[in-house]
Amino acid sequence: RLSPSILSADFSRLGEEVKEVERSPVDEIHIDVMDGHFVPNISIGPPVIASLREETKLFFDTHLMITHPARYFGAFLNAGADGITCHVETKEAEECINMAKKEGLRAGLAVNPETSIESLYPYLGKVDMFLIMTVHPGFGGQKFMPEVVPKIESLRRSIDDEGADALIQVDGGINKETAGTALDAGAEILVAGSAVFHGDIRRNISELLEIIETHKGKC
Repeated sequence: RLSPSILSADFSRLGEEVKEVERSPVDEIHIDVMDGHFVPNISIGPPVIASLREETKLFFDTHLMITHPARYFGAFLNAGADGITCHVETKEAEECINMAKKEGLRAGLAVNPETSIESLYPYLGKVDMFLIMTVHPGFGGQKFMPEVVPKIESLRRSIDDEGADALIQVDGGINKETAGTALDAGAEILVAGSAVFHGDIRRNISELLEIIETHKGKC
């Protein structure tokens, strides 16, 4: 599956570009929320998400790159988030996961490149999705970090060995050249920003989905 990241969209035309995504065979968008503290950048918050919610029925895959995800959980829930992913590096990860499950949202847990993949293992069976960052979070347009690939492979083995029902999402530097690498390592949802929104949105999505379909054929 593909989750286009609006972090790379033209914010002066955000509603229009999300509509372009909706016209393609994609059913979700990825929304990066940054607080300028957990990561060195500030992006968008609940008001923008609420405005977009009025414009589209796409699944809102909301990635909270913030220090206190549980504190602001209600605001993002009310804004229209369908899935909420927090970071294992925060002190509120478990609380945020429990709140997401209670509200019937897709509960996700993310890990940064420098954090041990083993930090996710206690959450096997507790979350719906793991997000492995393949760049240092905070800015779009970065290059895919191949040294993170063994982490994807390790998590894939652990999920399969445990029989856990959890998806693996990969975010960072995903494009036509790196998508196959992430999929081969065990990823199931690809987050792509620049590779979708820079240029012809629907054509870019079509080309990435073709790579995904080709990979499915190999499985």
